[in-house]
Parts: sequence; C-alpha cells; structure tokens
Amino acid sequence: MMAVVTDLIDPPFEVVEPLTIAAPFLFNSPHSGLVYPKSFVEQARLDLQSLRRSEDSFVDTLFGSVAEIGMPFMRAHFPRCYVDVNREPYELDPRMFEGRLPAYANTRSMRVSGGLGTVARIVGEAQEIYGRRIPVDEAITRIENFYKPYHRALRRVMVQMQRSFGLAVLIDCHSMPSSTGLRDERARTDIVLGDRYGTSCAGVITDVLELELRRRGYAVVRNKPYAGGFITEHYGNPASGMHAVQIEINRALYMDERAYRPAERFETVRSDLLEVAGALMKIDHLHLAPLRTAAE
Repeated sequence: MMAVVTDLIDPPFEVVEPLTIAAPFLFNSPHSGLVYPKSFVEQARLDLQSLRRSEDSFVDTLFGSVAEIGMPFMRAHFPRCYVDVNREPYELDPRMFEGRLPAYANTRSMRVSGGLGTVARIVGEAQEIYGRRIPVDEAITRIENFYKPYHRALRRVMVQMQRSFGLAVLIDCHSMPSSTGLRDERARTDIVLGDRYGTSCAGVITDVLELELRRRGYAVVRNKPYAGGFITEHYGNPASGMHAVQIEINRALYMDERAYRPAERFETVRSDLLEVAGALMKIDHLHLAPLRTAAE
C-alpha cells in the first residue's frame, strides 16, 4: 500500500461502527496511518521510505473486517511519527523544540529518553527525524488537532458500549518488526499479547485470544517484550468494566517489510484474526462484569 503525501489529512481518523453493535469489543489501529502531511515530509531530514519504518503497516486491513461481524473498528490516517496517540498527551523531549514546553509536559519518561514521545524524535534504528529543532507550538498543534480528537472518539465508543452492555473491551492492534538484527525473541514469536501482566483486562480475554491463536498455529507469548502501551494502561480498568489488551503481530507473517507490500500469507492471517475476533464474541459477559462491592 502506497503512502500519501498531502497538504491536509481529512479526516485524520475514522470510526467504523456497525448499524448494530453485536458485542462490546472495539478494535483499534492507532499506528497504521499512512497519510503524511506535506509540511512534515519537507521538514524531515529522512526520506518517506525511512519515515514509514514506524508504521504498523496493513494492521488496519488485517483487523478492519471486524465491523462486518458487529464490532466497531477505529484507525488513524495520520502516521505515528507525526504524532503518537499511544503516549501520554504531552510526553515531549525539550531538546527537540524551539521555545518552552508547558510546565505539565512529561519530559523525563523512558519513552521520551528513547526518542519515542508523543512527537517522536527518531524512527527505525534510532534515525533522527529532524535536522533542526521544531517550534513548540507545532507540537502543541499536533496534539490539539490529532491526538485529543482521537482519544475523545475512542473514549466515546468505549462509553457507548459500556452503557449498552455494562462493559467495554478495547483490542489495541499493532505490529512489530520481525527482528532488530540482534538476538531478539520476536524472531521466534508470531504474536505478543499485552495485558499489563494481567491488570488491564479480565484474564478470560487474554486466555481466549491465546488459545484461539495457538489453535491456528501461531507462536504466542504474553507481555514480553510488549506489555501494552499508554492506550492499554489508560483504558484498561477491569474494576470499572473497562478492559484493554494489546496485540502485536510479527510483520514477517503477513508482509514484505522492505517493499511495504502484503506477503503470500496475508489473506490467511487476516481470515484467522477475524475468526479469533469471532471467538471473543462468545465470551460470557458475566465473566467480564465489574466486581460489586459488599455495600452494593
């Protein structure tokens, strides 16, 4: 799939909602956007091919069919390296910007230190995106125009499902490079399920995902090296009826990582993931309902 360079990203994201929501599961692809602002591409010191290394390429296509069986699906059109919605709203590196960051900015997180804040400093193997500092106001504009509307829409769908079903489950969909070139567990793992070590969702959700994926021949591990990012942590609160789990898929399963095109097994993987989503719909909601206190 070709990336697009344009003056305006409109709309910046979309929510595909079935006419009737059949189950309280929202699938979300926050890093599959491939519409690049022209001003950003001109500002970057890297070419477009290099910038694309942070994309979760084709993840929206792999999971998008869930809307056809009654579950909402959300995806970003803007790229992760432009603004990353799987971060706190203001995880920003002061060394990147001209001007003073807001006092409430988180400038000391590990993600900021690694160059992967809300506005990223690097892509790929630590390649610097910018050749010079960018204005603070530009970072704030990206957050106001892309990050915040995305999360408002995500929260709206989750709350809507909770009102309808008494609970809501977010399946946050991502991909991982097949290898970093070093000794890397990802080379031997097909899928990583991240539930913040059992704290972001009811155990039955992760259990069903792992069982159904293993039945289809996938090598599955939990929480290592990916336990779930900001979205999983922020939206996963089982005690209140909100659950979240992250899925990371090894890109070698379904795409040519160098050419950014689907591989031979693409349709098989897509079909398998749709079947796994269907299995989630069969979970007894009583297992997911929030615990009642003794006073209630």
